[in-house]
Amino acid sequence: MPNIDLSEKLQDLMQRVGISSFKALSRATGVSERQILRLRQGKLKEMRVDVLLKLSPVLKMPLNELVTTFSSVELLQNPATNQELLQEITNLKIEYDRLQLQLEQQREILLKELQQSTLQLLESLLLQWPTAAQKAQENPEFAAVKIVPLIQKPLEKLLQGWGVEAIASVGTEVPYDPQLHQLMEGTAQFGEKVKVRYTGYLQGDKLLYRAKVSPV
Repeated sequence: MPNIDLSEKLQDLMQRVGISSFKALSRATGVSERQILRLRQGKLKEMRVDVLLKLSPVLKMPLNELVTTFSSVELLQNPATNQELLQEITNLKIEYDRLQLQLEQQREILLKELQQSTLQLLESLLLQWPTAAQKAQENPEFAAVKIVPLIQKPLEKLLQGWGVEAIASVGTEVPYDPQLHQLMEGTAQFGEKVKVRYTGYLQGDKLLYRAKVSPV
């Protein structure tokens, strides 16, 4: 069987959707350039159906048209084989759509569960903060120190529940570590004392925010 080059057909489709190169198509679809090469060579039988499912929406071409356009002559001359492939793609697309819907539903459920658990941790703040804020507005002499626990305790519970830890408390002096600390001014050598101005946070081994510090 002679070699087939369907690169021009693929480039025409890519041009319609604003994709300039095969490498860009690979990035846009998550399909390897080797698989794209097989498509260009008409080697559809050697490609997994899930790869075609990724290419189809990006190229804005229905799966059956994609199969017809990039099938080899040998495949197209065998209607039975072609029909089996199209039926397999149709069945897998139905399953793909079902899984996508299921994934979206699970995502919504997880989001609601996260929101509910967060609201439970912030319950005292949600219930008491509006009243405390109103009292502070009505009475300028209302001590701000009385409001601090309303914010601090729920926040500490929330961070603890998410496994987030402060790198160091504000005002403390610690040995300078550029991996954990960000200098706000001046210079400091590793291990020299610095003062924490704004705390940073770790979540397990992952650094979320470096603590902002100043030289002592």
